[in-house]
Amino acid sequence: MAEVERSTSAPLHTEFAFALPRGYVDEAGTVHREGVMRLATARDEILPQRDPRVRENEAYLTVLLLSRVVTRLGTVPQVTSGTIEGLFASDLAFLQDLYRRINQEGHTQAAVTCPDCKHQFTVVAYHLHWSFEEILDLEHPVRQRVVEEIAGINRRLAEEQES
Repeated sequence: MAEVERSTSAPLHTEFAFALPRGYVDEAGTVHREGVMRLATARDEILPQRDPRVRENEAYLTVLLLSRVVTRLGTVPQVTSGTIEGLFASDLAFLQDLYRRINQEGHTQAAVTCPDCKHQFTVVAYHLHWSFEEILDLEHPVRQRVVEEIAGINRRLAEEQES
């Protein structure tokens, strides 16, 4: 993952690994789930708006935008608008959500899949000042304990709001 130093002590992560819920199926029938999305630039958001396909159908902006920022998808040689068009709807929605989360300053939650037990959970990574990689580098029992602690905090907060 690329990192750029900011004026603060935490590095800026510009690329984010992901795993699609279903996966892109290429012409040979190979399923590609693992990928990388980079942060969008102003150019990424401006240039697709000039495309005639976007002028005809504003929804196509999503396809062009994602084809610019998804830098890797399995062993697909190049992610194109055709690649994004070929995604299942659930995978397109997943990438749209990931795009929003990584491109909004101050995002507070990170969806993580435990590499040991494959359990999916959400953690408050930003407030802990941990990167996705740091969370996944934790030993499995430690990672489980962190998730349990955060869940406990959330339960207590919810109970306080109810009373």
